[in-house]
Amino acid sequence: MRTRALTVALLAVAIGTVSAVPLGGDVKTQEKGHVKFEGMLGRMVNLFGGKAAKEGVVSDVAVKGDRKATLNENTGQIIDLAEEQIYDLDVRKKTYTVTTFEEIRRRIREAREKADKDAKEEGGGQPAEKGKEYEIDFDVKETGQTKAIAGYSTREVIVTITIREKGKTLEQGGGMVITQDSWLAPRIPAMKEIADFEVRYAKKLDASGAAGVSMEQLAAALAMYPGLQNGLARMQAEGSKLDGTPLESVMVVKGVKSPEQLSQANEEESGGGGLGGMLARRMMKKKQDQAAGAESTVMTLTHQVLSVGTSVTPNDVQVPAGFKQKS
Repeated sequence: MRTRALTVALLAVAIGTVSAVPLGGDVKTQEKGHVKFEGMLGRMVNLFGGKAAKEGVVSDVAVKGDRKATLNENTGQIIDLAEEQIYDLDVRKKTYTVTTFEEIRRRIREAREKADKDAKEEGGGQPAEKGKEYEIDFDVKETGQTKAIAGYSTREVIVTITIREKGKTLEQGGGMVITQDSWLAPRIPAMKEIADFEVRYAKKLDASGAAGVSMEQLAAALAMYPGLQNGLARMQAEGSKLDGTPLESVMVVKGVKSPEQLSQANEEESGGGGLGGMLARRMMKKKQDQAAGAESTVMTLTHQVLSVGTSVTPNDVQVPAGFKQKS
């Protein structure tokens, strides 16, 4: 759960920093997103997630003033910054629920408290990550490749973010590597409104630093990783220097275990004493020596902008007619 919270927070930052420049105006886009999880989680998602888990989800996104609506064939969400309310829609049942910003702020506080409590329990009375400092390496590479997307000419930019323990290499202390391969069009003014809306939304909830992320998950990540907030701020600052609007991106998140983490995992897997346990530990030690510093993919996130428009009506950001509120 700890890794998942951090992963989600960083994903949102890496996506949002490229175009998070405030600008007024309306925008309506059609976008396709797909998240592929690896390992056991991936198998479970594919088993129960249906078509969306395998092929991704196409959504219509509209921003007008203080409202943002996201709608696909099954679900939808409307965020109203003026009312400070969120409307979650069940498209098939034609129902919706309402959540206030204050309720989300309460969940954020609870998430922080729970994360701190869990960390203390795991660390023998002290937060597990307290005392550790982290460094963030940020690398940007222009490949020189170009292609046309949604009627725009784009260029390829690869951003690599490495999070590691201060004073240690990634192989020595473990950490996380996020690589985002993006195709950037010249700045599209209308698209900036979406990023600006997410920034305003985050500020409303006092959770700025990762536009678009689940606020509860961000709170948990910040509580468990001291210094992470400064790292997120730096990534936003660096990302904002990139010139262009991302129309297509593939992000790969990888975790890297330190030798200590590998040793602990191997001991847990080997179990028991006696000859069997000794042989198992030797085999695990060999695997550890071979895999030290090796990366393992956590998830792959693909995002595409299929169309961009600026014609938005009030109905585009309202609860559809015929929907009833659930009590």
